[in-house]
Amino acid sequence: MKTVRQLVDEALREVQTIGLSEAQALLPDPDALFVDIRDVRELQREGGIPGAFHAPRGVLEFWVDPHSDYFKPVFGQGRRVVLFCAAGWRSALAAKTLQDMGLQRVCHVDGGFSAWRAAGAPVVLPDTGPTAGS
Repeated sequence: MKTVRQLVDEALREVQTIGLSEAQALLPDPDALFVDIRDVRELQREGGIPGAFHAPRGVLEFWVDPHSDYFKPVFGQGRRVVLFCAAGWRSALAAKTLQDMGLQRVCHVDGGFSAWRAAGAPVVLPDTGPTAGS
């Protein structure tokens, strides 16, 4: 049986990992599609990268596959897919899976959203609605 760490290490040998500075430089590029694969609760609790498309890890493959009933057209535009999660492990596994599915232009962000936020990169906070007493 393989451990999660072994699976992640294998994925990291096969996928493109980009650092924070490269990811930040790609953010305004209309050819780059940032995809947040974190759980919706993580997104609501911590916020996200501005303009990122949210595709939870559990549905990602279904949304990417053009033959799936759940296909999302955003994945059929030929843009460079930049995956991120909280720390970079899930996004490495997801990048490997998307490559295995035939997606050519896919990478993931080293350190994920945690590193992004720690570096002071732009973050969009979730809409929490009116505050108490408003």
